Formats: sequence, structure tokens, C-alpha cells
Amino acid sequence: MCSDMTGIVEEIRSGLADALVRALQAARRSGAIKVDEVPDFTVEVPREKEHGDFATNLALLLARPARMAPRRAAEILAQNFSQTGTWVERVEIAGPGFINFYLNPAWVYQALPRIIRLGEDYGRVNQGKGKKVQVEFVSANPTGLLHMGNARGAALGDSIAAILEFAGYDVTREFYINDAGNQIENFGLSLEARYMQLMGRDVPVPEGGYHGEDLVKTVRDFIAVNGDRHLALPPGERRAALVKFALADKLGAIKKTLEEFGVHYDVWFSEQSLHDSGAVQDTLNYLREMGYIYENENALWFKATSFGADKDEVVVRSNGVPTYFASDIAYHRNKFQRGFEWVINIWGADHHGHVPRMKAAVAALGYDPAALDVVIMQLVRLYKGGELVRMSKRSGQFVTLEELMEEVGRDAARYFFVMRSSDSHLDFDLDLARAESNENPVYYIQYAHARISSILRQLEERGEEVPDPSQVDYSLLKEEQELALARKLADFPEEVSSAARGLAPQRIARYLHELAGLLHSFYNSHRVITSDRELSRARLVLVSATRITLRNALGLLGLSAPERM
Repeated sequence: MCSDMTGIVEEIRSGLADALVRALQAARRSGAIKVDEVPDFTVEVPREKEHGDFATNLALLLARPARMAPRRAAEILAQNFSQTGTWVERVEIAGPGFINFYLNPAWVYQALPRIIRLGEDYGRVNQGKGKKVQVEFVSANPTGLLHMGNARGAALGDSIAAILEFAGYDVTREFYINDAGNQIENFGLSLEARYMQLMGRDVPVPEGGYHGEDLVKTVRDFIAVNGDRHLALPPGERRAALVKFALADKLGAIKKTLEEFGVHYDVWFSEQSLHDSGAVQDTLNYLREMGYIYENENALWFKATSFGADKDEVVVRSNGVPTYFASDIAYHRNKFQRGFEWVINIWGADHHGHVPRMKAAVAALGYDPAALDVVIMQLVRLYKGGELVRMSKRSGQFVTLEELMEEVGRDAARYFFVMRSSDSHLDFDLDLARAESNENPVYYIQYAHARISSILRQLEERGEEVPDPSQVDYSLLKEEQELALARKLADFPEEVSSAARGLAPQRIARYLHELAGLLHSFYNSHRVITSDRELSRARLVLVSATRITLRNALGLLGLSAPERM
């Protein structure tokens, strides 16, 4: 019987590994294999079904130290392997010396009562053991609307955080507010230009400024509250008032949009607070004392190359103003000072070169650079009617997250953003995302959940309920589609572990699509409620377990599990 916090596949894998170690020990005692220690071997699920349920590379790793052909080592291990307590029905040697294990199909039945018992906790694993993790994502400049890059970052970051929580980590979701530096000065100048224009003055928006129509609305709101009393103020005071109002307005809009997208943060961290508290200067002083800062051309540079980075980085400009990188170093120092053991950042592709220098800074601060992971996400291109969508009605520059949700809905948007690896470019097909057909993966998955819900409603209308899973004869589930579906259900905790390890929500997206496909295949081939009462009971537990697993996996990606479609 497997623990609730491991998973049946992992339990069997572990049992096979233990049995293989015992087989090797027996071979060593008999002198058939002469090695000093057990190599670090693997027991994995083969890609091809014909290669068995599990396979190991142990014999290949033994060949050199044992001075024998790997197939001969495999034969000896197979002869000494005890199948007792392993569910193994037969052992075969394949290729250069892989050992393949074929299990009694009944092993998959173990998953069904366990899924029903655990319900919303099915799939949870204790991989993280409470380790404190911070996931920082989106962190958009609060100077405008959220664009597609922000949207992909939001879906990725929130899904990664949810998966890590499900895998036993103590997770904090954090948004870093870039409310200091050049972009805020530029923001103030842009706001002032719009303010003066609305006051009847002919003032152009500065070159490189913010031109979005949303800024005009923000300034109109400012005037509605304050009238024209800022017109007579010195420019510095006028800009400060405009920036204070606009930052609150923009940040409020960002929070509202992200909440509508299903993303809720634990911490909103201000960059400006690092300057106000002296944390930036204190961090620079520390690095200088450690000998990691030098002066060149009146600017201060961080010695990133001392820690393996490709080049050094300016931290204080020649005019004495700290750079964004200086703030970033102080921010990461603050993260580790708050006790986070694993820090994860979701960054756009344009920050790729920044990663080694940030890791160098972490090392210079005395922390393990391996404790920082940066997920780089590539660009998103939107297509509609086969044509690239370029412009936004609201921003004048890019399609906003709000517009995307209006177009395709939250669920489709979130799924499409995580269904590919973050390091691959994403072509987002708006027509496909809206389609109510099996070609749309979101519809296909959610329809599987709705189908099962319909069956269970019919059962309830007849005054019946899903039977007690401990009182069911699972040996009646013999059809290929039934066994394949139960097998996939058993895989879910393993998928959670793998997705958490690799920070790879696309694994859950793919798992959902495959599970839905198996459910549809079963549903199209076999009736759940039949004239055979005992078979019906077994199938009702099977589909109930499938519905639970679908719902739990959908939840990890922030998607709903509709009862009707």
C-alpha cells in the first residue's frame, strides 16, 4: 500500500529499485557479478508501451566495473530478481542490456479507491517538505496596461506557484513594482505633457515617452479630482503629483486585471522602498567592502566576471545615480534575508543576458547562486483569421490582457499560455481559443469533465450514488480503454513531481489533454451505466476518479472545471 504523499507509480518504482538492489547483492554473494558498490541506476517508464511498464539501465552501468557484457549482467540480474511484492509478471532483456518489467495490469486498480478517498488532495506530494519558495512574476512597469508578455508571465508564474504548493513547498507569490528610476521620470514627463495638452497648451509628448491613450484617461481623472490647481505649480511638484496619482491608478488597474485573470499575490514589493530604506546603498557598501566593486570612467561597476559572468555591470552611473541593476541586487538580497530558500523569477526573453550577472550578484552577497532560478519566456504572437494581430484599441501599441480575456475568456488564455514550454515562441490562435470543438484543447479537456458530471447527475436523478470504492470488483475493468484510463490516473502524482522539479506547467497541460483523450475514447466505446450492475459500479468509480483528477489538474493551471457545457 502506498503512502498518500508518494503515489502509486513512485511506490512501484521504489519497490522495483529495492528488488534490483537485492538481486545485485545476491549475484555478488554468489560471485556471479563482482563489483564494489551499487551504481546510481534508474527505473523509468519506457516511452514505448511494448518495452514494458518499467525499465532499468542497471546492467549497462554494471558492465564496466564488473568487466562483462551488459546483456550478461542483465541475464544474471534477471535470474536473481524476486518478483514477490513487485506486481511483476515477467522480465525481459532488450537492446544492449536494458531490463524491462511487465506488470500485472491489476496494479492500476490501486489508484481508484485512493483517488476517491483523497479527493481534492489527490496528486499532492511532499517533494518540497515545506521549503520556503518565492515566485516573482509579471512585475510590469506600473506605467500602462498589461501586454501579452505580461499575460504569459502571469499564467506561467501563477501555475508554477500552484504546482509547487501542490508538491509540498511553502510558496509566496510576489510582484515587484518598478516605481523608481528612469522609467518613472519618463512617465512623469509624459503625464505632464498630456496634462498640459488637456489644459490647452501645445506641449509634445517627449521622445521615448508613453503614448498610450490610457494615459490620457488617467490624466483626465486627475483633472476631475484636482482641477487646474497644478498648472501654476513648479514642474517638479506638478510631475510628482501626477506620478503619485497615476501610479496608484495604474497599479489598481493592474491588480484588478490580474485578479480577473485568476492571479492573486501575497506581496506587492516597491522598488522605491529599497531606496527609501537605504537598502540599495547598504548593499552597494557591502559589495564595495568585499572588493566586488570598482570605479571606471566615474561610474561604479560590479565585478560580475569574478563569478563567471560574461561581463561586468554598472551599478552607479557617472552622475551618481544607482542603476536598475543596483536595485535588483538589493532586492534579491532582501529576498534571501526574508528567509526564502529558493527564489524563482519569471523574466522575458530580453532579460536573458541578465541572468548570469544576477547569479553572480547572488554569489557575491554570500548566497548560493543555485538557489536562484530564472524562467525565461519567449515572445507571444497573436493570430486572428490567419493574420498577425498587431495593434490594440486601448494602448495604441499592443493587445492588452483585458482585450485578450474579452476575446477568448480566462480559461483559454491561461491554458494557451502554458501549453508550450516557456522557452519556445508561442503563436496564439484566437480563433482556435474561441472554438467550441475538439480542436480547441481547453474545450476538449473541460468537455471531458462535463461529460462525467452529466453521468453522475443521471445517477443522482435515479436516486443512486457512486458506490463505496472499497466495495467494488475492479477485476471487471478489463477493456483496453479502461486500463489505459486507470493507468493515466495513477501517473498524476508523478506528473506533479516532474512539473515542480522542472518548473514546467506545460507537463500538466499535456497530461490534461492526454487524460481527456483517454476519457473520451473510453466514453465513446463503452457505456458507464450498463445492465451489469457490478460492472457499472466499477466504471462509476473509474469515471469519478477521472473527474477528480481532471479537476485537480485544471486547478493547478488556474482553469475552471465546468459541470455543464
